[in-house]
Amino acid sequence: MMSLENRRWMEALFTVALIYCSAFTSDVQGDSLTILQAPEYVSFQKGDWPISGEKIPDMVALTMGFSIQEDLSWPGLRAGPLFQRPKANVLVVVRGVDSLALPQSVASYPLENPVPFTLDSVAETVHSLFAEDTPVVLQLAPSEERLYMLGKANAVFEDLPVTLQQIRARLSQDGSVLASLPLNSLSRNAEADLLFLSEVQVLHDITALLQRHRHLAKDHSPDLYSLELSGLEELGRRYGQDSSQYQDAAAILANVLQKFGEDLFGLYGDSAVVEVVTVKNFEAPLTRKSRSILESKQISNPGSPYNLAYKYNFEYAVIFNIVLWLMIILALAVIVISYNLWNMDPGYDSIIYRMTNQKIRLD
Repeated sequence: MMSLENRRWMEALFTVALIYCSAFTSDVQGDSLTILQAPEYVSFQKGDWPISGEKIPDMVALTMGFSIQEDLSWPGLRAGPLFQRPKANVLVVVRGVDSLALPQSVASYPLENPVPFTLDSVAETVHSLFAEDTPVVLQLAPSEERLYMLGKANAVFEDLPVTLQQIRARLSQDGSVLASLPLNSLSRNAEADLLFLSEVQVLHDITALLQRHRHLAKDHSPDLYSLELSGLEELGRRYGQDSSQYQDAAAILANVLQKFGEDLFGLYGDSAVVEVVTVKNFEAPLTRKSRSILESKQISNPGSPYNLAYKYNFEYAVIFNIVLWLMIILALAVIVISYNLWNMDPGYDSIIYRMTNQKIRLD
């Protein structure tokens, strides 16, 4: 028979094992950030390093070689070469699921604090730095019928179906995804099923448009894609997450996203970063303030009734150092030149006086 002391040790070990297993399961089943594709010079380190949802725009900006306002203290992304940056960044947000069984990926990280985020800051940077080129800046949410396009490449995506009525018509045309997808338990007439299939159709149309306009992927300006998919979330609300419709849709979406990432990665010459964010529920609703991308930023606050100071500009330190050291160098140059002129001997240091003296002696 087992002694009382040994029994207590076994109970303690069993309790620790249960705690460890529950913690491990929660990490695996939680929201995640998955890197589907990335070039070799964009180094993502494999590890269990969580990243906050509000830091994802900073991570996207760093992968594209842009500067950010605050340092990103996240060990998952290492600094790459300064003069070699990817040609595109593709971010796909899938709502209603904490993880997808993606066949292949570069790395995966747990996502904590899943607050809603947008890539508006990265889009403004691309537009301001490459306004004269043809950058593709596409932000799309089919479920909310949102489509934001910037730059001169808008004409290529003008025919992209956005509203549910447009996508329904697109699904009934030739070359739709209905002919190639294994629908299984999904229906072509149900509203929730149609929303999910329409998002898959949009992914297919984006790839098809880029294949017809390959010059957009070969120019020198970086491209940005931000896609939000919520069809799987609607299926979970309608049928439940244990239903066959939800399971079939999750399997279809995983394969479609894998092919979508591989196609874009190949179109950009293996120089694109493709990320997939899976989030069960956002902690707060996403609200978007409509504004023009061309409006200038207000640095000062002249009309404030509280007599507030000017807003801090993050380029102030750089400009201050440039002006300071330039003035110091100019001041030192003036002092050195003045000293040399003051101590100059006209008879020996000046060629004019030297020639004059020789001419006088010859006469």
